[in-house]
Amino acid sequence: MLDDFLVRATLAGLGVVLAAAPLGCFVVWRRMAFFGAATAHAAVLGVALSLALSMSIFVGVLAVSLLMAVTVSLLSDRGYAMDTLLGVMAHSSLAFGLVAVSFLRDVRIDLMAYLFGDILAVGRSDLAIIWGGSLLVLGLTLWRWQALLLTTVNADLAYAEGLEPSRERLILTLALAIVVAVAIKVVGVLLIAALLIIPAATARPFSRTPERMAMAAAGLGALAVLGGMWGSWQWDTPTGPTIVCVSATLFALLAGLARSLPGRHRAV
Repeated sequence: MLDDFLVRATLAGLGVVLAAAPLGCFVVWRRMAFFGAATAHAAVLGVALSLALSMSIFVGVLAVSLLMAVTVSLLSDRGYAMDTLLGVMAHSSLAFGLVAVSFLRDVRIDLMAYLFGDILAVGRSDLAIIWGGSLLVLGLTLWRWQALLLTTVNADLAYAEGLEPSRERLILTLALAIVVAVAIKVVGVLLIAALLIIPAATARPFSRTPERMAMAAAGLGALAVLGGMWGSWQWDTPTGPTIVCVSATLFALLAGLARSLPGRHRAV
């Protein structure tokens, strides 16, 4: 079954959605939409370092993404505004990455494949990395779900319950870094933020509880992957961007429907 590239691509997309859905909910609730984009930009530096040091792209991207997540988390505790830190880290790491790529004289790099992804080129080893990373993140999210939720809703109440909000934020940012690292092969550095944010934002008006919102986001993300694969096959369009287009279309349609429903509600 895995010999078919379409099956591998579909499984890869669903693997990314599985971890991105619950994390995307926290990104929406905490208004951290820029974090996904900033970490994705930093991934370009990870690609350059991986090629320069002749090591796995996944390892390089993961190392840079984790370093950025830890740096942002630590500096935000010292009085720096989160959006300012993300702006500095995103643009500087992207610039350093592009400059580092220019020094690789003997290496030909298809930057478009890393910027927009190449889901149809996913191999068996890539599939193992994507599902391994996604299951790790999903397990971590389930384990810390209540703590993450409480620190998101009310940091003071979390303190009273013996939780440390900065530690929970670090766990969340590390999980986001892992998702970015495993998703770079699927949708690329510029589109991973879309899979984090759009399904969660689409599910929010229709969800009474945080858990239902996470499950609805996973369902919408899976629908976007399947719809994008089908659309790409039918119209010969780039698969990663087509998946995001389907996700955005679902958001537009359901947002219009949500406005017409009486008694709209939000999970958080």
